[in-house]
Amino acid sequence: METLRIELINPKAINFLNGLADLNLISIKKDTTDTDFVDLLTKLRSHNLPVLSDEEILAEVELVRKHRYAD
Repeated sequence: METLRIELINPKAINFLNGLADLNLISIKKDTTDTDFVDLLTKLRSHNLPVLSDEEILAEVELVRKHRYAD
């Protein structure tokens, strides 16, 4: 079996591919890993949160480390 990644230019092509799948000639599996990650990044970037300074980032890291290794 050979696996190919196909990018559809014309949305009508999905009907053709679905027909091939109905004939058991191909199997269609949606690849969501890339799109899920891109959607997450887009969502996070849309919040317009203030940019943290290096000092603020280091303080947060130190706080997390303090709590993690407190045991």
